[in-house]
Parts: sequence; C-alpha cells; structure tokens
Amino acid sequence: MRLRFHCQNRIGILRDIVSHFVDYGLNVARGEVGGEHGNAIYLHIPNLLNAQLATLKPELEAVPGVFGVRRVSLMPSERRHLELDALLSSLSDPVMSIDMEGHIVAANRAAGQLLGVRIDEVPGLSLNRYLPDVDLPALIRRNNARVNGLRIKLRDATFLADIAPLHREHHDDVASLAGAVVTLHSADRIGERIYQVQRQELRGFDALFQASPRLAALIREARRMAPLDAPLLIHGETGTGKELLARACHLASARGQAPFMALNCAGLPESMAETELFGYAPGAFEGARPEGKLGLLELTAGGTIFLDEVGEMSPRLQVKLLRFLQDGGFRRVGSDEETYLDVRVICATQQDLPKLCAEGLFRQDLYHRLNVLSLAVPPLRDCLDGIEAMALHFIDRAARQIGCRMPGLSPAALARLSTYHWPGNVRQLENVLFQAVSLCEGDAIEPGHLRLPDVGAAPGLSGIDLDGSLAGIMNDVERRVLAALYPQYPSSRQLAKRLGVSHTTVANKLRQYGIGPGTGELG
Repeated sequence: MRLRFHCQNRIGILRDIVSHFVDYGLNVARGEVGGEHGNAIYLHIPNLLNAQLATLKPELEAVPGVFGVRRVSLMPSERRHLELDALLSSLSDPVMSIDMEGHIVAANRAAGQLLGVRIDEVPGLSLNRYLPDVDLPALIRRNNARVNGLRIKLRDATFLADIAPLHREHHDDVASLAGAVVTLHSADRIGERIYQVQRQELRGFDALFQASPRLAALIREARRMAPLDAPLLIHGETGTGKELLARACHLASARGQAPFMALNCAGLPESMAETELFGYAPGAFEGARPEGKLGLLELTAGGTIFLDEVGEMSPRLQVKLLRFLQDGGFRRVGSDEETYLDVRVICATQQDLPKLCAEGLFRQDLYHRLNVLSLAVPPLRDCLDGIEAMALHFIDRAARQIGCRMPGLSPAALARLSTYHWPGNVRQLENVLFQAVSLCEGDAIEPGHLRLPDVGAAPGLSGIDLDGSLAGIMNDVERRVLAALYPQYPSSRQLAKRLGVSHTTVANKLRQYGIGPGTGELG
C-alpha cells in the first residue's frame, strides 16, 4: 500500500511517522519527499492491510505537523517512470541513452526493434558492436556539445543521428560527461521531414482542405464548436479525416497546448481497451507491471481524448465512459481508488449510432452524452468539385516524400479521378496519388498510373449533382461517361465506335469537356 502524508516540513517528522509502523511490525519499503515545499511524504508499505490502516490513520494524523493521510496508487518516482515510458514508447524514431563506454543504458521500443532484441534485453548492450565505423564515446568527448545529422549506418540501414550529451555535476560544481541521448532518424524519410518543417506553420483548420463548398461549410461549423468545452461527436465514412478534424478542434480550443491522445476502439479486446484507456493498478492481474500503468485519460489530463470508432466499444466500457462523462471520475483496473480528471472527449464513428441504440447495442444515455455537439464529414464523392486542388496537394507531398520532381496531372487523369466513387475517401485518394507519383516517369500523371479498384461501386445516381436544369445534369453525366471510357479507348474514333456515334460528335464532346491530351491527337 502507498500512502501520502500532507504534513509540515520539520526535523524528525519522518521518524515520528515511521515509528507507528514499527509498532505494528510493518516494514517501510520506500519513502519519498514531494510537494513544492517538501510538505508531502510518500511511503510504500507492502504488507499494510486496509483494516490496519483504518486503525493507524487516527494515530498518524495525531502526529504533530501531519494534516492528512490518504492512499495513492503510485509513488512520485513511479509516476515519472510511467510517464517517461509512455512518452518514449510513443516515439516512432529509435531513441537510446548510452554511457561513456558505449553501453546502452535505456532505450525505447523502436530502438529494440532496430537492434533485433526485446526491450528488456537492450540495457547493457554495446552500441559499438553495431557501429564498428563510429566511436560515439570518442565523438562525444571530442565535441562535448550537441551533434545533429551525423550520418551513420546501422544494420544495413542509413540514419541521421542527433546526439545530445548528458552531464553530471560534482560537489565542486565541475560538470563531467555521463553519456548521451542518441536519436536516429531514417534517412529515407528526410524528404518527408523537410516537407513537414516547411508546412509547420499550417496547423489545425488551416491544414484542412476547403476547396469544396461542402468542406468549407464543415470547417465553418467546426470553428464555431471547437472552443466550446463540451463532448463532440464526429460522423463520417472511413478515410474522411475525422481524426484530423478532431485535432483541429483541439488546437483551436483553450486546451490547445495540452495533450491530445487518440484510441481506436475497433478491433481491441475489451480488457486491452479498458487498460489502455483507464490504466491499471500495481499487480492488478497476472503479467501486469508491478508499478501499474497510466491510462490514456491520465496522460491526457487537461487536454482532449479522441475515441475513434466509439460504436465498437463494449457494453462494460460504455458504462465506465458514461460515468466519466457524468462526473469526471473513474477507477483503474484492479483499483478501488477514485481518480478525477478534467478531459474533453471527442468521439468519431462511421456507424449509425441511433440505429445501434434501437437495437440495444449502444447505450442511449451514452449517445446523448456524446452527442452534445456533432459534425458530419461528407464523403469525397460529394466533394468532387474540389478534387483537383486536393490531388495537386497530394502529388506535391508525394513528390517531396519520394524526392522526385513534381509531375503534373493530365486532363484525362483528372477526369478519371472526378468520376471515381472513392470508397476509401481522402485517404484512398492520397494513397493512389502517392503510388501514381512513384510510377510516373514522365512530366504528367496519366490514367494508366492510377490504380483504382472497381470495388464498392457507387449505385444509382450517387456522386451526380442533381442541382440545376436537366440539360446541365445530362451534360455532367455525359462528361463522366466520356471521361470514364476514354482511358480504354484513347482516340475519338475508337470511342465513337464503342458508343455507336459519329467520330465528329465524340471529337466535339471531348474538346468541349477538355478530355484527352489535345484536340490534334483525338482522331
């Protein structure tokens, strides 16, 4: 059991407190001093029972200078260790701390994967055996300052290493080198990093597309809702950018400088989802960490938690989430201690939650708690009037990531993009164009570079704008038909034969709609 004593900072108070545990034959395994002015003492007494604490508490609170005693789930050092572990685990780049002999002291999971060992096997490994051409300790001693962008080769992969020296102070205030923190950046991703640095000024809503009127209207609604400190429910198909919208709302709120954490509820077993979200107490179950684990809610304190695919949440978790929304309190798995936090909840789903409520698969009271504010993200097929601007943006980004010259987009390829039904929405568009840029060897992306599977085809009139006159609607349909068939019949004569009309008629239509490489090449 771990106890926190709110107390006066006076000589001998720790001895007076510990003496009461000695009288009961209880061993104090560890003690720590905390608080801004040293006015808190934490003690870890492994064998202390609840019944004994109930008897001891009046005696402890009668010690001069002790103002209160309460149970806590973690010692301050344990909390710092868990927070640091969670932070390192979230980093995709390998990070290692080494001593001045070149041995690894600590590392994150990405570093363990790179070295080909389990994370618990990393401490003590000699980094020199993986870097025969670089003597890192000698480099650290020689520079005694931060080194950025050192090109190294490790396990047949090239990295740019950032090396930050660690210093320790002696009693005579002379600092000496204790080692260094080494962060490895994959050289293959440098183009992407440069691109992100160039765009770092674009954050939140400024980084979201507004080329289509429907998307612009969505962003206007989201800007109004972002500062409101209430739950937000975002509905949209897969790949529409629901998490990007949630992050933008977070950044535009008063919590924008606080953490933003995300959890996808789909596909996670109930026990794993519960421990990820709420954490667990020390020794909560077999195989659990002895110090316990902080959940995403505690790591997000003061910020925003984003729960994706909330419709997949189990009934048990729905109850715990409902309670947290009602009073801000929850219990870690295996703990009887209440934890209260201030966290904004943003959820997303592609399911029909009212229908799930009617079928008894989702709690109606939870739905109403989550649906205080709501946003509906339109699918890409309803925003095709802005697809050219989106396509050019993704082509630019792909070219920077790959490190090649940015190709153009041919009219026929644009027409193909404009007539596709996009079941994977914006995410699918980005992936298709990344592949197209990698395949393109010329100056422009052509329809042959676009790998678009004909699955999940949109039925009926889906994607056709029914506003306007019949003539306008028919022109739109005609343009889509010609654009869809032209890549297979890339001349006006072939296409005319396929459609059973005259060559002149098709040539005029292709010229009217801007389909094809040029009027001189249509025949």
